[in-house]
Amino acid sequence: MAQGTDTRLKITQTRSGIGGKRNQLETLRTLGLGRIGKVTVRGDSPVVRGQISIVSHLVTVEEVSE
Repeated sequence: MAQGTDTRLKITQTRSGIGGKRNQLETLRTLGLGRIGKVTVRGDSPVVRGQISIVSHLVTVEEVSE
């Protein structure tokens, strides 16, 4: 995925955070997620990429161009 200022990431929670580590649950909350099926759109940045890598097994990510 190419990084750019107009590129945004659509993040969908696909699995439950129950039983996960505390930092994973806090990362889900920071991303604006919290329940299965919830979707958020964030700008593509190294910070967001790092957060996604922490919970990559719980979410799916799609690239959205504006």
